[in-house]
Amino acid sequence: MVPKDLRYTKEHEWVRVEGDLATVGITDFAADQLGDVVFVDLPEVGRTVAQFTAIGVIESVKAVSDLFAPVGGAVVETNAELLTQPELLNSDPFGRGWMLRIRLDDPAGPDGLLDVSSYEALTSEA
Repeated sequence: MVPKDLRYTKEHEWVRVEGDLATVGITDFAADQLGDVVFVDLPEVGRTVAQFTAIGVIESVKAVSDLFAPVGGAVVETNAELLTQPELLNSDPFGRGWMLRIRLDDPAGPDGLLDVSSYEALTSEA
């Protein structure tokens, strides 16, 4: 099930915007494609990231994948739980498996992302 209140990227990241903060994670579809996640490398707090650039790495038993910034801004928090429990990306990707929070540098940044129906159409073709 894909939450309706989020925005999505073609690379299978999700964004929840609350004010000027964007919480970022990967979708259930991405977690399923990756298989069991064993390691996560996230950007440092304070780093400024540009929209759609690689900002981290997700390592699974099947593959190593880049994590892309769905929005631009300053990283204000990362999910420390993922350092010891990277499997949260598989078990709860839309909840406890969130990855980082970014203070938006452009409030319109998320506007260009996919809505739920567009994302569901994308994943149904895969």
